[in-house]
Amino acid sequence: MKRVTLMFLFVSLILLRSLAPAVAEDTPSSKPPPLPFHTIEGVGGGAITPMAYLVNPAPNGEPLGLPAVAFDAIGLGEKNLQAFMLTETLFGRVELGYGADRLALGTLPDAIRDATGVDIKRDEVWLHSFNLRVLALPEGSFGLPLPALTVGGQFKLNDGINTINNRLGHALNGIGYHRDYGGDFTLTASKMFTQLGGHPLILTAGGRESQAANLGFLGFSNDWNATFEGNVAFLPTSWLLLAYEFRQKTDPYKKIPGLINGEDDWHGFDVSWIINSHATLVGGYGIFGSLANSTANNAWWLQVKYEI
Repeated sequence: MKRVTLMFLFVSLILLRSLAPAVAEDTPSSKPPPLPFHTIEGVGGGAITPMAYLVNPAPNGEPLGLPAVAFDAIGLGEKNLQAFMLTETLFGRVELGYGADRLALGTLPDAIRDATGVDIKRDEVWLHSFNLRVLALPEGSFGLPLPALTVGGQFKLNDGINTINNRLGHALNGIGYHRDYGGDFTLTASKMFTQLGGHPLILTAGGRESQAANLGFLGFSNDWNATFEGNVAFLPTSWLLLAYEFRQKTDPYKKIPGLINGEDDWHGFDVSWIINSHATLVGGYGIFGSLANSTANNAWWLQVKYEI
């Protein structure tokens, strides 16, 4: 984890140094700030919850926007996660996204070996998310103070959980695991207010239907569960964004004491430096509760995002 984090910080410093002249020379242009940033699943939003605004749409109604990329380094207590995200927006209304997340399992393989005598021969799993979001209703439609509204679908594939289940003699099937792939559907509404001295305040609320256990890092059940998610973002200056995020969780699996604990709601706090019209650097702190056999109540993350 330390090596990955140091590499991430080194790359970030190089990027920031290369962008420093651009920050000083940046002049007003038609390109809006590079917001929202990327969720770890590869859609536009905060770190853990989406917003209804699409990432980097093309100006003036042109059909193709330019890609946006981001990288996250996340500490989760005994575990850690690295994430790569890519989005492309078409016609200003359709956002295509991809997220590749590597979860290092930390002490879980040893805990399973101690409890069962089985070596699962995996110390990581990968979660691949393929995303499609449609801006069904632009903000302020029909001349009314309506929020922006997006409808989204995600197909997720876990590389690793099936191997673990096979090594355990399909024990995970007994607690609710069904397969290594599944889907999420989201409905998200965002509304911007500028009554606070002209500083934008963005409120977002949404719902999610999902089959995933811990976003899919522990696989997928055969049942759909509905949850609430939302965030509040405020820009006190043109270069600083502060946000709070909430993501409700459910328990699609039964518990295996000491190995698979129940899921807790997620709370996240973000501070984002808007470097210029192309780049952001985001730091955050999370209270995530149980994650398999450990807790992540002092989670942290760093994200570098760049819009081409």
